[in-house]
Amino acid sequence: MARRRFRARLPVAVAVAVAVLSTMAATGSPAPGAAGQGPDKPTIRYTEYGIPHIIASDWAGLGTGYGYAVAKDNICTLADTYLMVNAQRSRYLGPDGKASPGEHQNTTTNLNSDLYFQRMNDNRVVERLIDQPAPNGPEPEVKEAIRGYVQGYNRYLAETGVNNISDPACRGAAWVRPITELDVYRHAHAEIIMGTADVLLDGEVNAAPPGASAAPPQSAPPPEVTAAKIRDAMAAGRAQGMGSNALAVGSQGVSGGTGMLLANPHFPWQGKNRMWQSQLTIPGKTNVSGASLLGFPAVNIGHNDDVAWTHTVATVAPFGLFDVQVDPLNPTKYLVDGAWQQMTSQQVGVDVRKPDGSLGKVTRTLWATRYGPITTSVLGTSLPWVVSAHAVRDVNMDNLRALNTWFHLDQAKDVNDVVNTLETTEGVPFFNTIATDRKGKALYADIQATPNITDAHAESCLTLTGRLLFDQTLRLPNVPPVSIFDGKRSACDWPDDPNAVAPGLLDPHKQPRLIRSDFVGNANDSAWLANPAQPLSFPRVMGDTAAPRSLRTQELILTAQNRIDGNDGLPGRGFTPENMRQLLFADNSRAADLALNATVSACQGAPFGLVLVDGNLVNVSEACPVLAAWKDHNYTADSRGSWLFENYWAFLLGGQAVEKLPWRVPFDPKDPVHTPNSLDSGNSAVRDALARAVFALRKAGVPLNAPLSDVQKITRNGEQIPVHGSIGELGVLNVITPGLVDGKLDITFGSSFIQQVRFTADGPPQTSSVLAYSQSANPNSPHYADQTKLFSAGRWVTERFTEADIAASPALEIKVLD
Repeated sequence: MARRRFRARLPVAVAVAVAVLSTMAATGSPAPGAAGQGPDKPTIRYTEYGIPHIIASDWAGLGTGYGYAVAKDNICTLADTYLMVNAQRSRYLGPDGKASPGEHQNTTTNLNSDLYFQRMNDNRVVERLIDQPAPNGPEPEVKEAIRGYVQGYNRYLAETGVNNISDPACRGAAWVRPITELDVYRHAHAEIIMGTADVLLDGEVNAAPPGASAAPPQSAPPPEVTAAKIRDAMAAGRAQGMGSNALAVGSQGVSGGTGMLLANPHFPWQGKNRMWQSQLTIPGKTNVSGASLLGFPAVNIGHNDDVAWTHTVATVAPFGLFDVQVDPLNPTKYLVDGAWQQMTSQQVGVDVRKPDGSLGKVTRTLWATRYGPITTSVLGTSLPWVVSAHAVRDVNMDNLRALNTWFHLDQAKDVNDVVNTLETTEGVPFFNTIATDRKGKALYADIQATPNITDAHAESCLTLTGRLLFDQTLRLPNVPPVSIFDGKRSACDWPDDPNAVAPGLLDPHKQPRLIRSDFVGNANDSAWLANPAQPLSFPRVMGDTAAPRSLRTQELILTAQNRIDGNDGLPGRGFTPENMRQLLFADNSRAADLALNATVSACQGAPFGLVLVDGNLVNVSEACPVLAAWKDHNYTADSRGSWLFENYWAFLLGGQAVEKLPWRVPFDPKDPVHTPNSLDSGNSAVRDALARAVFALRKAGVPLNAPLSDVQKITRNGEQIPVHGSIGELGVLNVITPGLVDGKLDITFGSSFIQQVRFTADGPPQTSSVLAYSQSANPNSPHYADQTKLFSAGRWVTERFTEADIAASPALEIKVLD
C-alpha cells in the first residue's frame, strides 16, 4: 500500500525508474548494465503487451528467465510438445487423436507421431548429437542456456502447481510434468527436422514389405504420374504451411537511416510453432530483441545493436529419396553395387490408452536401408513397395547445429558476420536469411543445411521419376525440387565435401548470397531474384532460375523498387519506418493489379449477365459494379469486393500455377517481375470462375459487397476480431489464411511476429513490432488477444530496447527469480 501511494505522487516514468532501481538494490544487484555486469539473479521486466525483457549475468540465468516467462504464457502448448517428442501422446490422449509434428496443423495421428519419435528415441539420435563437440554439438553457452531454461520452466510449474494452471487446456493434466534438458533438445531437434517429418512421417511408420499388410498389393504407376502427384502434393503442402516475406534495405534505399529490415514470417497461429517475443540481455555479451519459436532460449528473428535479421522458407527440399531395387522373393533385401544387402528391421513399441482407460502396447516393425528409413508415401502420395522401395535421407537428422547458429546470430556485428555464422555452422534448416546492418548493407543468404547434390551428381544419379521432379517444366511456385536417386549405386549417395561442416552437406561457399546497398528480399521463391538487378545462380537442388515468380514475390520486389524510386504515390523517396509499415498493411493484391480490370470486362460481357455453371444459371451482373468499385485492390478490413475477388481467384486458379491462367502476355524470363500479364477477359474460364464465386457467396449468405471485416474474423473469449490481409496466392504480402481449428473458424497460419527495424549512424535501433496472435495461447491470460486487436487495427508496438525505455514503461512489472 505504501508503495502505491509513493508511486502515485510521481510522474509515471520517474516512478517506474525508481521501482527498477529499488528492486535491483533490494536484491543486492547492480542496475542493469552497471559496470558491465548483469544482476546477480535473473530478472524479468514486463512492459506493454506482456513483453518480457530478461536480464541476467550469465547464460544459465538468461535461460532461467526465459524458461520461467515462456512457461507463464504458454505452458500447455509447451507441455503438449514435450509429450509429443517423448512419444507419449497415445498413452495420455489416445492413439486416434491428431498430432502436428511438422509445420501444418493436425497432419497425422497420435500413434503415428509416437512411433516416429519413439524410433528416434530408441536410437538415441538426440543424445548422440548432444555429446558431440561443436560445431556439430551444442556450444557451451547453448548448454548453459538450456540448463537454465529447464530450471526456469520447472520453477514456474512448481510455483503454480499443475492443478492451478490457469489455462484450461492442461489444468490438472497428468501429462504436465517437470522437464529435463533432454526434453528441450528433443524439441529443438523436432523443429529442425519438421520439413521432412511433415512430408514423410506417415509413410515411414506405415511402410511394410509386400505381403506383410492386409491391403492388396499395389503396382507402381508410371514415373510421370508419380512425379506429378508428388509435385502437386508438395505444392498443396506449401500452400497450406509456413512461409514468409522479408525485405532488407541498404543505405541507398533508406530515408534518414542506414539500414532497414521488414520481417514478416507466416507461421501457424496455434501449436508448437507459435512465436513468442522477448528481449535477452547479458551486459557485455549479448543484447538481442525479437521472437523465437516457443521453447528456444534464443532469438530466431530479431535484432541486436548492430544487425537485424529474419528468415523465410526456402526452396530446398531437406530430404532426398533413394529408389532401391528389392529381391522379389525377399523384398527386405535390396541391391547395391551388384550385391544384395539386408534391410534393418526395428521393433518400435509405444504405450496406448484403450477406450476403457487401461494401457496397452502397440508394436510395429519399421524398416531402413543404408540410406535411411523406408517410406511408402510422400504427403499421402503412394510409393508402392513392389519391385523397388524408397528410402529417405534427411539432411537435418544429425542437425543440432541450428542452436549454435541462432546463438551466434544473436551476437552478430554486421552482415559479413551473419554470412560467417551461416557458413561455419550450416545449421539453418530449410530457411533463407535476410539481414541488414548499421553500416547500411542488405544481405540475402540461402546458406543452410543442404544435401550435397551438385548438378553433375543429379545428372548422373536421378531416376526417371526423380528427373521429372527436378525438371523445371513441372514447376509450381515455391515447390522445392525433390530428388529421387538410383539406390543401386552407392556412388549416388550424397558425397561428403571437405568444405562442409558435416557429412553429406553441400559446400556452403556454393550456396547463394548477395550483399547490396539498395535492397534484397525473398517471398519463398528461390534465390534467383533476391534483387532483379543481379540475378543469382546456384545448384538446381536449391531451387529454380529463369522461371515464373509468385505474385507475392512480384509484389515484394515492386514495393521495394517503387518506394526507393518514389513511384508509389507516397511522399518522397526511400523507406522510413512509417511508410514501411504503411505499405505492408495496405494489403495490396498483385493479382488484382494484374487481373481486376479484365475480370470486370468479363463480367460486363456476360450475355444478359448470365453464366451457366454445372447446370446452374448464375446472374453475375450484381458482381460487376462491386468489383469495379474496388479500386484500391487492398485487403484492409473495410474493403468491399475483396472477398468476392478472393473467392473468384481461388476458383480461377483451381490449384494450378498462376502462369497457367489465360494470360495474353505469357511469362518472359527477361521480364519476370511484370509477366505474365493481361488476363484474357474473353476466356470462358474467367467468367466460369466468377460465376462460381458469386454462386458460392450467395449460397453462404454473404453479400457480394460485404466488407472484409464481416467475413474474415476470429473469436477470442467471445469477442469477434476482424483480420485484414489475405492468402498468398493473391499476391498480398500480409498473408492471412483462414481455416477451421477444432471445428471453429480461425486463422490457421499467416503473419505472426512482424518486425520493422531501422538503423542510423548512431543511437539505438528504431523498432516497431506486432505479434499477430499475441503472447499467450491461454484464454485466461491478459495477453491472449491484446496484440491481436492491435494487429486488427493496423497498429504496432514501439519497441523498448534501451534500459531507459524499459524503465519508462507505464506497464512495468518486475519479477526477480531469487
